[in-house]
Amino acid sequence: MREVRTANRGLRIIASWIAMTVFAAAQELPTPTSSAIPEESPSLSSLPEKSVTPSPASEQPPSASPTRNARINFVPPPLEGTISLGIYDGNGKLVRVLHQEAELNEFTIGADALLTQWDGKNDGGEDVSAGKYHARGYLVGHLRVEDLGQSAAPPPENNATVSVKVRLLPNPLASDKQSIIDLGVGFDRDGSYLKTIDNLPLLTVSETPNLVRVLIAKKSGKSIDVWLDDGTALHQFRISGVDKMMAFDCGDFDLK
Repeated sequence: MREVRTANRGLRIIASWIAMTVFAAAQELPTPTSSAIPEESPSLSSLPEKSVTPSPASEQPPSASPTRNARINFVPPPLEGTISLGIYDGNGKLVRVLHQEAELNEFTIGADALLTQWDGKNDGGEDVSAGKYHARGYLVGHLRVEDLGQSAAPPPENNATVSVKVRLLPNPLASDKQSIIDLGVGFDRDGSYLKTIDNLPLLTVSETPNLVRVLIAKKSGKSIDVWLDDGTALHQFRISGVDKMMAFDCGDFDLK
């Protein structure tokens, strides 16, 4: 018991010493007064107001011309190949080759269709008039283009024409099950190409430049022969599997 009383007494002495030390330290600290740091009441006039001068109208950036993009969507036929898509006016005239031998990844893939846009311009880069337009095209399969070399003589006049009729594969997604189109050959400074009779390019035949004349003749139901004349020699090509194409229609739309 004596040892417990001694320990308790020691604890009371230590606690008293700590309390006295804290009290003494508090007495030594100077008491702050309100006059040590003069206070100033905030004033709105202490911050000068900055007037904002509007820039003159002449410095305003010109407003952009409104866009005329027309959105076009379609379901491609179930055939592997490339896509050529044209824009036609109300009279059925081709005004813009929107896509030529395009791959599927060149289109935006939507939930249930492929998407593309037309900027309302023709092939010359000029704005066309507002109105109703139509979009349609072809999916061209893997046709074979064979270079037969120089031709000793031109084809017989009764065989060579400006166009030939070809029966396409039926598109199971379209109502027209018997699609027959007229195919011709076009050329420009970049070479020659198989095209529809309304001038939509479908397939590159050759990159031979400076052509002066092209001829086409039907070899069989699934192949055609093409002659390219550059003014010095006649070159012959054979395109096989021309029936491996499907037509598709995107319908009408309004251009504002």
